[in-house]
Amino acid sequence: MTKKEKLIFVIEDDEMMAQMLSDYLSKYPYYKVLTYGTGEECINDLGMNPDVIVLDYHLNMVDPDAADGLEILQKIKSFNRRIYVIMLSSQKQYGKAAQTIMEGALGYVVKDEDSFLKIKNIVDSLD
Repeated sequence: MTKKEKLIFVIEDDEMMAQMLSDYLSKYPYYKVLTYGTGEECINDLGMNPDVIVLDYHLNMVDPDAADGLEILQKIKSFNRRIYVIMLSSQKQYGKAAQTIMEGALGYVVKDEDSFLKIKNIVDSLD
């Protein structure tokens, strides 16, 4: 069975993390990956109808005035509730994860040595 091509947006202000995740996902021919350093950059491209957005919880490491992941999640969901959003964070607090799920995130992945595989598995489950 052939996998359906998926457009994935990665919103991550840590340039190295964004590049590593993009490289990891892009090695699968059925994923097209675009990266953004801020949520505001991504909002302008939502008309491209991404299948999945991987969204960092903290987005103000480079730009202190940038909206955080929760604010961007709310903007994405107000644009189109059907876009799947996977939150990616170094925060291991249950409350943060629950809050993002309540706001409409599909899942919450903690940054660790298995996070890229966890993201791929979630995306693959959406077929």
